[in-house]
Amino acid sequence: MIEILLNMQLMVPVFLFLSLVLPLIFFFYSSRFNNKEATPAKQTVTIPKSYPLIGSNLALNRTGNRRIQWLSDIVKISPANTFTFHRPLGRVQVFTANPANVEHILKTRFSNYQKGNSVISTLSDFLGTGIFNADGNTWKFQRQVASHEFNTKSLRKFVEQVVDAELSHHLIPIMASAAQQHQTLDFQDILQRFAFDNICKIAFGFDANYLTPSVERSKFAVAYEEATEIISKRFRELFPLVWKVKRALNIGSEKRLRMAAREVHEFAKNIVREKTRELKEKESLESVDMLSRFLSSGHSDEDFVTYIVISFILAGKDTTSAALTWFFWLLSKNPRVEKEIVKEIMEKSEAPVYDEVKHMVYTHASLCESMRLYPPVPMDSKEAVEDDVLPDGTVVKKGTLVTYHVYAMGRLESIWGEDWAEFKPERWLEKLESGKWKFVPKDSFTYPVFQAGPRICLGKDMAFMQMQSVVAGILRRFAVVPAVAEGVEPNFISFLSSQMEGGFPVKIIERETSN
Repeated sequence: MIEILLNMQLMVPVFLFLSLVLPLIFFFYSSRFNNKEATPAKQTVTIPKSYPLIGSNLALNRTGNRRIQWLSDIVKISPANTFTFHRPLGRVQVFTANPANVEHILKTRFSNYQKGNSVISTLSDFLGTGIFNADGNTWKFQRQVASHEFNTKSLRKFVEQVVDAELSHHLIPIMASAAQQHQTLDFQDILQRFAFDNICKIAFGFDANYLTPSVERSKFAVAYEEATEIISKRFRELFPLVWKVKRALNIGSEKRLRMAAREVHEFAKNIVREKTRELKEKESLESVDMLSRFLSSGHSDEDFVTYIVISFILAGKDTTSAALTWFFWLLSKNPRVEKEIVKEIMEKSEAPVYDEVKHMVYTHASLCESMRLYPPVPMDSKEAVEDDVLPDGTVVKKGTLVTYHVYAMGRLESIWGEDWAEFKPERWLEKLESGKWKFVPKDSFTYPVFQAGPRICLGKDMAFMQMQSVVAGILRRFAVVPAVAEGVEPNFISFLSSQMEGGFPVKIIERETSN
């Protein structure tokens, strides 16, 4: 307590200075911009100017909820698709869409580019030292433990059973009801809830019942959503000092975060304790969820298993739902592609088992193509441990954040050709002499949707299996039709993962061929 008070005494004068002086600086520069003539609807993209103390943040703030697209546009016009962004108080951040730089960061000089203290400290109140918020030996040990479990056939079988049950018992009935009642659904919300129920069963063996309309939402589900939203907004604060002061004073959003995180952690630890007692009594656990696997393998440290499982929930909660949301929107704009996918689905049996969906090559290519244009995680940052020089000549000083812009990489003509803006699954396929399609993967440093190098996503195959099962289950019976005015384009935004701003309102139409 004394240490907190001493830290607050040191922080308050700085905070007061920044809160008084910086608004005046922003007002000065904003007034200069506002006095200029109104900018045309279509602006020429230029590298943003940097000003004393505030850097280029004024230009960034003016982008509002289009910062992902704005940064992408800047990266695309920059030499070697890399530019250095000037942040307040002399800090800089490097943004790149250059595959050579991405390979350098994620593989060649992997040890020099870590999560870093700034990211870890921002997320630690929620994720602790879990696998997605760890570096060095802590990360390496968790990676080894998780890798062993992800490679087991029994886990894959368990995931198949969970997805099949959630799909047939919850998602399909909700869609059938919406079709019969001509109801409009927020399909993004539906997919997020479906994914949350899935990952809770896979991680904990716990049924969150988040998708079931008639069931009261569990405190755990509500708290998890709130904690994820608040902690992601920390990254948007102009100065980290703002949320740190709020945390020290336990006020506002930081107070809500503390309460939500406590709810999640206590709930998770109670499940850990219950399964630990069960393991001592029975010497083995009947359940095959990830937590049970970790405990049965001898990893009994409560904090370790709690944080690693909470991390996997975060990884599986929004990424697959984000990918599927944009996938179904793109299908609605590309009936030719939807027709090909439906044809492929109808050629398979109705059971959405792995052996069936893994041969859905065109569907797999379509999902890859969708994530090229709308990646679930549009940007990812690493912190330089020591001074370095990227392959394109960009100088990186110790402590600098280097961000590879996945969203921009999917839109580079130099990588994808002149037709990069088209939704074209065929760019991932090769026609065999037999007339069948063969999937042709892209280099992971050109297409780092699932990261690359030592940190490449362990759940990649599992994610594709889930997404293809969902696509097959839905499109076999229904067409998903956006309930928006003609020509309205949804806005791509991102917190910890991407979203469709304002949701995805749709009508569900039963297919005549479903019977």
